[in-house]
Amino acid sequence: MVAGVLLTAVFLTVVWWPRTEVTYRSAAPSSVVYADEAQHYLELVHQHTLSGRDTYRIVAGRYTGAAYGHWLDIDAAVAEKGIESTTWTQDGVRVRFSTGHETFVPARFFMFGR
Repeated sequence: MVAGVLLTAVFLTVVWWPRTEVTYRSAAPSSVVYADEAQHYLELVHQHTLSGRDTYRIVAGRYTGAAYGHWLDIDAAVAEKGIESTTWTQDGVRVRFSTGHETFVPARFFMFGR
C-alpha cells in the first residue's frame, strides 16, 4: 500500500510538474529604435504550477525566452483569451487582449537590459 501511494505521488508530480511556455511573442519592428539600440521583444508566458494553478506574465526586454526583462502579471481570465495585437512606438509597447483589455509598458522600463 505504501508503495502504491508513493508511486501515485511520483506519477502525479511528474504529470503536474511546473512548466513554462511562451504563448505569444512579438518583436519591435526595425523602424522603432530605442535609445539602447537593441532589438526588443514582448512575450506572454504561461506557467503551469504543481498545484494546478495557471499564471500568466508579460515579459518585455532584450531577450527571448522570457528569462529576463520587465514583467507584469496578467489575470488568467484575460490572458487565456490571448493577445489580439501589440503596437510598438518610441514611447513603449501597447498590448491589446482579445477581451478588450489593454496594457502599456513604457520603453524606459525595458530598455538597457532591465
